[in-house]
Amino acid sequence: EGELVETGGGSVQAGGSLTLSCTTSGYTFDDSDMGWYRRAPGNGCELIATISDDGSTKYSDSVKGRFTISHDNSKNTFYLQMNNLKPEDTAVYYCGADSMWPTGIQPLGPLISCGDEYNYRGQGTQVTVSS
Repeated sequence: EGELVETGGGSVQAGGSLTLSCTTSGYTFDDSDMGWYRRAPGNGCELIATISDDGSTKYSDSVKGRFTISHDNSKNTFYLQMNNLKPEDTAVYYCGADSMWPTGIQPLGPLISCGDEYNYRGQGTQVTVSS
């Protein structure tokens, strides 16, 4: 059974950048949709960036223009480039792949089941942004 592992989290000052990676073992991303979601302290989960199985990308309003999702199938890895980070971006970041929404569309915003919507998901990586 495949699993996902997130890396790249850390502590940065506001305005800084980080790149998160999500690497899989035992699973290939080809033709699979995937997404990045986060859980901020005291909050529920939020789906912030997605890649559909046709390669199209979407972003929540909270990160649009600052974050970029991408993937490298040859490395079985997908990424979240985060620029101009803000203190409100402080959260545990998770990756998920092969979503189970009946519509085939990953809905940006609140993620009620916080990852159970994906067949594959990681354990999370902490991102802390100080002002």
